[in-house]
Amino acid sequence: MLLYIDPGTGSMLFTVLIGVLGAAFYAVRMMVIKLRYKLGGGKVDESLKKEPFVIFSDDKRYWKIFEPICREMDKRGKEVLYITASPDDPVLKCDYKCIKTECIADKNKMFTRLNYLNAGVLLSTTPGLEVYQWKRSKDVMYYVHIPHAAGEITLYRMFGIDYYDSILYSGEFQANDIRALEKLRNLPEKELVEGGVPYLDEMAKTLDAAEPIGEHERTVLLAPTWGPSAIFSVYGGKIIEQLLKTGYHIIVRPHPQSFTSEKEMLDKLMAEFPESDQLEWNSDTDNFNALHRSDILVSDFSGVIFDFALVHNKPVIYTSPDFDLGVYDAWWLKDNDMWVYSALPRIGCELTEDSMNNIKELIDKCLTDEHYSEGIQAVKNEAWANIGEGAKAVAEYLINKYEELTTEEEGKK
Repeated sequence: MLLYIDPGTGSMLFTVLIGVLGAAFYAVRMMVIKLRYKLGGGKVDESLKKEPFVIFSDDKRYWKIFEPICREMDKRGKEVLYITASPDDPVLKCDYKCIKTECIADKNKMFTRLNYLNAGVLLSTTPGLEVYQWKRSKDVMYYVHIPHAAGEITLYRMFGIDYYDSILYSGEFQANDIRALEKLRNLPEKELVEGGVPYLDEMAKTLDAAEPIGEHERTVLLAPTWGPSAIFSVYGGKIIEQLLKTGYHIIVRPHPQSFTSEKEMLDKLMAEFPESDQLEWNSDTDNFNALHRSDILVSDFSGVIFDFALVHNKPVIYTSPDFDLGVYDAWWLKDNDMWVYSALPRIGCELTEDSMNNIKELIDKCLTDEHYSEGIQAVKNEAWANIGEGAKAVAEYLINKYEELTTEEEGKK
């Protein structure tokens, strides 16, 4: 009787097999390198050298987080190995003297490389260390996580940050949630360090250097995320129709992923609501211009909400996300309200099916009520530590931590 393996199981087994073969190949390679080291009279092979600092990025979109940190490390003359999974990552075209790059697009090869890495301090925004394929290397001294947004740290998949050694948080609410998770799971306490949000610092610098907008007609930016719970999937063209009825200038900026994953829906919306003097569709690579020209943002649970409110100091209209917390760390803290639920009402108004027909009143209220400008400042104080100094704070921490670790290591010899 032939043994049947369903396609899903077969695919999983094949992935596991490739991973095992990759690990075996890398282990043999390391043995050969060490043998060459001994036979060569102790001459160090480049592949055996410990990298003092490593940054790992699983996607090019995180360059905005790491670029200010790389610039600061380069300024201080600290050598950093930047490992990226994206062949078109902007870091690969940078000419920082102290930042060397390595692109590994194949996931199995990438994780094998990481799992046998020889390094001092590794910085990443990628969750899942020691949970999935990415395992802690016995030759990496310290793993540091930096969140990729100034918001909830519990909206990672379960156990996403449990096995890092330290977390660079930007708000006390994040630190409190981490400690609560550690207590519930009987985990050793991680080192929690107030880092900041370097990419928001960069956005603020760009805004400070930009020309003032000056007198203009009231402008509304509609910038939703994508997926079944996003504005376009829930409300379709009704949201654009109601915004046009306000008489205000409307900029529609779909999420970049929508042009791929929701192309049919977007094509239909763009045909139904073509560009005009009142309406423009925006797909610029950089969203700064659209944010800068707009007086208010309409969105859902996109991270652009906090970029807009905290950097541009402007209110938002948002839809409450209908989260299934079952797969997230937040599930463990479900008896406590997430910080975001207290933050959103302070920076803008909620959009519901019932209030859709009164969206002009919502816009006018947000733009004239001083409650929201005060709320934005309060939320900024809670979520954005070390304003303007985030990259410097992170670089100083990484350097000091490496010096501390190497001193301890020397003392044990």
